[in-house]
Amino acid sequence: MPVTVDRAGLWDAEALSDVAAATFPLACPPHATADDIESFIAEVLSGERFGEYLTDPARIVLKAVANGDIVGYAMLHYGDPADSEVAKAINLRPTIEISKMYVLPDHHGAGVSQALMNAALKQARDEAVAGVWLGVNQENVRAQRFYLEHGFERVGTKTFTVGSQLFHDFIMRRVF
Repeated sequence: MPVTVDRAGLWDAEALSDVAAATFPLACPPHATADDIESFIAEVLSGERFGEYLTDPARIVLKAVANGDIVGYAMLHYGDPADSEVAKAINLRPTIEISKMYVLPDHHGAGVSQALMNAALKQARDEAVAGVWLGVNQENVRAQRFYLEHGFERVGTKTFTVGSQLFHDFIMRRVF
């Protein structure tokens, strides 16, 4: 099935939120509670929040479309890391964070993740940054393997809050 990746617009906010709500729980560790996941989705991944992301000049949201439907997305965030631990581990300047990259489960293995990653890396190269970075839950082995296959390396750790729970992520970067 052909997949196209393009920059999302404000009109995509609700559809992106729907994809986020369906995919975010899949990336959470098994011990994440449903209440905490639901709280995170409401606070960070709502249609309103995607509207904010899509109008933020420091962010680009890429959408993957198959058969006319958004089946995945990636969010790029420009600027230096705000977290001091991340800033120490990511010594590249300028840099871009791939802050989110999710694909609907019925499209796993169909090349959507590959297309999103290629588009995200192209966007970063076009911006002439020194590299990109991301955080991935330490228990999400599948995602880690995907990032390692795309030239990322582990360079540190950070914490990530979902609702009332604190999780541990690996910081991964790719140098251009």
